[in-house]
Amino acid sequence: MPIEDRAIEIQDRIERKVGGIGKGKYARILKMAKKPNEDEYKKVVMITGAGITFLGFIGFLIFILMAYVFHVP
Repeated sequence: MPIEDRAIEIQDRIERKVGGIGKGKYARILKMAKKPNEDEYKKVVMITGAGITFLGFIGFLIFILMAYVFHVP
């Protein structure tokens, strides 16, 4: 099979997948989605930052526990 025919097949396959985005099961979700305003964005950033900090603190406590209590190098 020539490379041109293979490239056309691949392009057609990609176009079929992309063409169904607005019609499938995700269409309603994409239509309902909106860009967050500044307040919503700040709240999401604060909550995400707090979660990352909390997980980091838990990891640090586990590190301290392993290093000093169980004497693991």
